[in-house]
Amino acid sequence: MNSISSWEEIPLFDREEAEAAFWADNRIDVRLMDSAVTTIGSELADSVTITLRIDPRMLARIKRLARSRYLNYQSMIKQWLSERMEQEMREQRLGARSANG
Repeated sequence: MNSISSWEEIPLFDREEAEAAFWADNRIDVRLMDSAVTTIGSELADSVTITLRIDPRMLARIKRLARSRYLNYQSMIKQWLSERMEQEMREQRLGARSANG
C-alpha cells in the first residue's frame, strides 16, 4: 500500500471507479492527516463572519440535504467551498504545468 504524504499526490478523478481503485492501493500518511487537523483548528480560531444572501428555496434545499447527512448546514457549505477551492487550485497548478512544459 502506498502512503500519500502530500495533498498534491491525490489526482483529480473523473469517475467513482477510478477513485475507488486509487484508494484501494493508497492511504493518507498519518502526519498529513495530523497537519490537516491542526490547520483546520487554526482556521476556526481565525474565522470571519460574513453575510451571504441566498434564495430561500435554495437555503431550504441545502438545509434538507445537510440534515440528511447529519451535518450543520453552515458546516456543509464551508466544506463545499473548501473542496471547490482545492479543486480550483489543483486545476490552476495543472494548467501552469502544461503551459510550462
